[in-house]
Amino acid sequence: MTTPAPHVLRSIPFRHFLSSRALSSVAFQGSAVAIGWLVYDRTRNPFDLGLVGLFQFLPMLILTLVAGQVADQFDRRRIAFICQVIEAVVMCGIALGVWQGWLPTWGIFVGVALMGAAQAFERPTMAALLPSIVPTAQLQSAVATSTSVMQTAMVLGPAIGGILYGFGAVVPFAFSALCFAIASFNVVAIPPANQLKRTPVTLESVFAGVAFIKSRPLMLGCISLDLFAVLLGGATALLPVYARDILMAGPWALGFLRTAPAVGAVVMSLYLARFPLKHHVGITMLWAVGVFGLATIVFAFSTNIALSIAMLLTLGAADTVSVVIRSSLVQLLTPDEMRGRVNAVNSLFIGASNQLGEFRAGVAAGFMGPVLAVAVGGIGTIAVVLAWSRLFPALRRVDTLSG
Repeated sequence: MTTPAPHVLRSIPFRHFLSSRALSSVAFQGSAVAIGWLVYDRTRNPFDLGLVGLFQFLPMLILTLVAGQVADQFDRRRIAFICQVIEAVVMCGIALGVWQGWLPTWGIFVGVALMGAAQAFERPTMAALLPSIVPTAQLQSAVATSTSVMQTAMVLGPAIGGILYGFGAVVPFAFSALCFAIASFNVVAIPPANQLKRTPVTLESVFAGVAFIKSRPLMLGCISLDLFAVLLGGATALLPVYARDILMAGPWALGFLRTAPAVGAVVMSLYLARFPLKHHVGITMLWAVGVFGLATIVFAFSTNIALSIAMLLTLGAADTVSVVIRSSLVQLLTPDEMRGRVNAVNSLFIGASNQLGEFRAGVAAGFMGPVLAVAVGGIGTIAVVLAWSRLFPALRRVDTLSG
């Protein structure tokens, strides 16, 4: 029996799509490690690490719904190209400022905000682009394959960012700028899809994605589960604190800590691409998020780098199960003319869970210390799973990811 993933990978447009997403992810993750270390090295204040997440999220909060409307009106390839060019320019600016010594900490926050604005358009646009590249029957395998490639990039990105930082603070930013530039050429190499039907831009059309998700409890349940679970359980912002002050290591350790969740995710996504989920996907998603919370709690109290990495591997694998199920359901339940707006809302939820989660972790660490802040977040994640299993019974009952 022929497996879907190899067939999907024979598609040249799909390979261009994967290359663009992978390079963009390498650049973004590598620069995130460098920015986190640079800010904490300057201020030694965990709250400032939370501010990095906040400044990245605010532009996404403001622009995401508009970005969804844009993605449903214009050529999605060109939108992604413009975003990646902007990201390359921002990285060049930070590299130049660090090299010449005139870049203040608030200037880094400005750069982070510009990156957040570009990501607000790039993420939903790329997500909406995928279903037009592959057949519906192969969408789950395409999502799992895409997740695998992106997570592989996320393995390389933080590790490269941490290693390159050891050669000088300017190096990882210059490298990220190059990756963003190459990614932009890959995305415009994708052949144009069918012309999208343009509709008048109204307040109702801008918020159509919100209304669409709200009217479908299954979609609302799986998207909001990820939002609140990662918002509470995310510990990424505090990894510089763990690397320097708890595990007593350096930038290389931070790179490997940032890489570990992606390694776990790669293993799981490769497995799911080879052996797609067949049944009980709703229950599987709930269990996966519960494991994510439990691994977060163990990581919080670990003072051994091997155990810490093992827990990050575990939570990365568990998160990938949730990501593949959620992404597949969102794409399958959404018509093409709505995908930009629906994926914009989904992207906003993901951004809220990641960037606001980092801000929550930084603020909580400022009040109760990093260990307790991470542990309480993991407990909160488990509580969310228990609550969502009762609030969204449709999520418990969903069985397959067939279209």
